[in-house]
Amino acid sequence: MTSIVPKYPQKPICVVSGVGSGTGTGNSCAQLFGKQGYRIALIARNEKSLQDAADVINGYEGGEAAAFPITQYNKAELSRVFQEVKAKWPGAEIRVAIYNTGHRIAKPFLELTQDDIDESVQTNVLGGFAFAQESILSFREYAINELGNRGVLIFTSATAAWRGNPSMAAFAATKHGVRALSQSLNKEFGKQNIHVAHAIIDGVIKTKITKQLWGTPEWDTNPDIVIDPASIASAYWYLAHQPRSAWTWELDLRPAHETW
Repeated sequence: MTSIVPKYPQKPICVVSGVGSGTGTGNSCAQLFGKQGYRIALIARNEKSLQDAADVINGYEGGEAAAFPITQYNKAELSRVFQEVKAKWPGAEIRVAIYNTGHRIAKPFLELTQDDIDESVQTNVLGGFAFAQESILSFREYAINELGNRGVLIFTSATAAWRGNPSMAAFAATKHGVRALSQSLNKEFGKQNIHVAHAIIDGVIKTKITKQLWGTPEWDTNPDIVIDPASIASAYWYLAHQPRSAWTWELDLRPAHETW
């Protein structure tokens, strides 16, 4: 992993949406990009986890992070937050935006309620649309950097974007939608030097929550069987700093010893 950040008039901003428990992909990406010279704008609904994540980054030498709580992933809220991010760091450019937000629901199809479906569509798809619009509108204001881009938008996705499984109808349908959205944006805005990438995380990520639910003693000693969120962050760093002659649209990440 290179630590080179393209040169800008001010330290660039990386917006990370979706921090969750503070032990997963969003938090790991925020920490890595924060250590490597980005200002970090953190978006999530859990205000405490959000502020805790910002405090960690602000404790790094030269680290700068701020928490931007949100009530819902919709156009109005995300527009507000992006304006607050720009007001927090006037003149700084949002150069990386990571939509790590997701609503996972596992229920037999006939047990799904309208609320289940609405929340899945709102968070995964409509939130993704709104976040992408705000990111791309920001990127279009900037000059092309030395890597050949105006900005990089990364969507975190899942195996469900490829295939549906029993009890995963709502999740799979919306993750298929996110994949289609990212591919369409990649085709449309690549021509404007805006890089859009879609990362499929094909396996269980080691977080505080997943460890409580499914963890085994091997999780802490065997990196072959579970995905380390810090490793995902390294892959996202790579995506965000690719030269324009070889951009990745879709990347899939899985542990070495997958069993599914």
